[in-house]
Amino acid sequence: MSESTVTSRGKVQFQAWLGAVAVALHFAAPAAWADVTAETAAAPVLEDRYPRAKVSFGSDVESYPDVIYSTQPGFRPLRLDIYRQVAPKGPRPLIVYIHGGGWISGHTRHSGAFSNWPAVLASLARKGYVVVSVEYRLSSEAKFPAAIQDVKNAIKWMRANAAKYSVDPQKTVVWGGSAGGQLAALAATTCGVEALEPEAGDKSIASQSDCVQGLVAWYGVFDFNAIPPPPPGVDDAVSAAGKYLGCAPAQCVSKVALASPIAQLDAKDPPALLIHGEIDKVVAVDQSRAFDAALRAKGIPSELVVIPAVDHSFIGSTPEATRQASLQALSKTFEFIDAVTGGARK
Repeated sequence: MSESTVTSRGKVQFQAWLGAVAVALHFAAPAAWADVTAETAAAPVLEDRYPRAKVSFGSDVESYPDVIYSTQPGFRPLRLDIYRQVAPKGPRPLIVYIHGGGWISGHTRHSGAFSNWPAVLASLARKGYVVVSVEYRLSSEAKFPAAIQDVKNAIKWMRANAAKYSVDPQKTVVWGGSAGGQLAALAATTCGVEALEPEAGDKSIASQSDCVQGLVAWYGVFDFNAIPPPPPGVDDAVSAAGKYLGCAPAQCVSKVALASPIAQLDAKDPPALLIHGEIDKVVAVDQSRAFDAALRAKGIPSELVVIPAVDHSFIGSTPEATRQASLQALSKTFEFIDAVTGGARK
C-alpha cells in the first residue's frame, strides 16, 4: 500500500470522526444549556454591575469605595469614595475633597502627612456630612480643562444621586490641597462657566448645578501667572503646570487665565478658607495671600491662615511640628465647614 493511500484513508477517517462529534454536539447542546438563565436588556449594558462593596468605619460610618461616576469613551472609568453615617435621617451637606499631586499623580485616599486619610474623612462624615473623595484625569491622561470638568461632573453626579446617598444638594463645600486646592478653587469660582462644563452625557447629570456654597484650599495654586519661570534653558511646557495646561504658560495666555481662580472671581462666589505653610517651597504662600486679597476686594468672605515655620503639606522641622500644623489646619477646616453649612445633624 502506498504512502499516499494511507494518508488519504486517514483524512477520510478523521473527517468522519469530526462529523460524528458535530452530530453529537448538535443533539447534546440543548440539554446541556437548558438550565442556563441570565437577565438581558434591550441594548448593550456598559455600567459596572459588580455588587457594590461597603466598608464600615466603626458602627456609625459606612463608606462606598470606588464608585464609578464617569465613563467617557477613550478614558478609564473615574471613581470616587463616599463616606456617610449609617442610616442617615434626612439629607446632609456634601463635602467634596480633591486630592493633590501636581496634577500628575495622587489618589482619593491621601493628603499631606496624614497617615490614614480615609479615617479623617470618615471622622467628618461622623459629624453628619456626606463626604466624597474624587479622582480626576491626570495631566498624563488629558490636558486642561479635563480635570476641572471631571470635578464638576462629580459634583453634578452626586446631586443627581442625592436621594440615594442622602445629600442636601443646596449645601456643598469643595476642599482640596495643592493641585486639588487649585481645582477646588476653580470649581468654586466658575459656576456655570460654559468653557469648563463637563462633556455632554447623561441628561439627568448634565442638568444639575455645579455651584458650591463654600471653598477650602490648602496650599493651592490660584494664579498661574505668579508661578516663577523655570531656569534658563528649561522648557516650561514640561513643568507640572505646563503638563497640566498642555502648553508653556507664557505661550497660552487665555488658557492660563481660564485655569487661574484669581482671574475668575466675581461677587457671587462662595466664602473661602485658605490655609498655607509660611515657608512653603513648592507653592509660595504668596499664592494664598494674593488670592485672599482678591476675594476680599470682590466682597467675598475669606479667611487666610498662614501656619508659621511649615513647608508644603504642613511639614515642619520635627514630626511633632508637622502633627500640630496638620491638626490646626484640620480643626480650622471642620469649623469652617460647620459655619458655612450651618452644621450637620448627627
